[in-house]
Amino acid sequence: MRKFLLLAVACAAAIAPSSHAQQYPSKPIRFIVPFPPGGGTDTNSRALTQRIAKNTGWVFVIDNKPGAGGNIGADAAAKSPPDGYTLVMGQTSNLAINPFLYANPPFDALKDLEPVALVSSVPLVIVASGKSPYRSMADVIAAAKAKPDSITFASPGNGTVGHLAGELIMRIAGVKLVHVPYRGAGPALTDLLGGQVDLYLSTPQAVAGHIKGGALQAIAVSSARRVAALPQVPTLGESKLKGAETSAWYGVLAPAKTPAEIVSRLNTEILKALGAPEVREALTGEGGEVLGGTPAQFAAFLGSEQAKWSKVVKESGIKLD
Repeated sequence: MRKFLLLAVACAAAIAPSSHAQQYPSKPIRFIVPFPPGGGTDTNSRALTQRIAKNTGWVFVIDNKPGAGGNIGADAAAKSPPDGYTLVMGQTSNLAINPFLYANPPFDALKDLEPVALVSSVPLVIVASGKSPYRSMADVIAAAKAKPDSITFASPGNGTVGHLAGELIMRIAGVKLVHVPYRGAGPALTDLLGGQVDLYLSTPQAVAGHIKGGALQAIAVSSARRVAALPQVPTLGESKLKGAETSAWYGVLAPAKTPAEIVSRLNTEILKALGAPEVREALTGEGGEVLGGTPAQFAAFLGSEQAKWSKVVKESGIKLD
């Protein structure tokens, strides 16, 4: 995905903006964040829009609309006028997982939203207590095969990326672990540290201090490449779990049928912002990766992610109302 940014910059340079796009925007842009302030989606959104505003003078109004795993905010964007004055920061859960978890999703991510640009991705790190006998994924798999349903893994909740990543690992490894859902990352981490659960799938930033202090040990990262913040920790692929790679990713979308020239202009400004050092620093602080890319590349990526997660959801039998 690192190729996305370079390809998109080349494409943007070859396309002259129309007069319509040059006059855009003439009023503030509503930027919907489908999660509460302070989380990864909110952090990505504010870092990005602040830099675009600095580059262009555009005015953004951040609108945090949490609820239903991100469905409420994304649905509000999908049902807004397609004029370029409403955008949304989508991510893995509400665009690629929720459509298959919920019986009646309020919008179709592929039909009702227009991809503008991928922004970043953040890997997960599989951690265990510093006192745990599980020092590698090989240890976990061997123990799970010897005694099925004996190893527990925590997640911030049913249907989260951490939950589904665990389900994917089980499918690839051919083992059965016991999922323990929590109401948020804090309680899950507390119980992991206390020894109530065996494993937890977390973002690197949330557990880096505990790993450094020895309270936790990192046994694998879910990215395709090793994480700079945890260079000694092998990937799932290196742990003989190729195909289990997972990340929490973020991307900007507009309502479907937003004029192509406006989508192109937005894409150009997003890519410029992603090249700024302070934005890159903000987006990679969790061991993440800046993405970028064209709208077409984002659309293709979203389709592949939906295909991946729909299979995981179906095979796991998870359903939410």
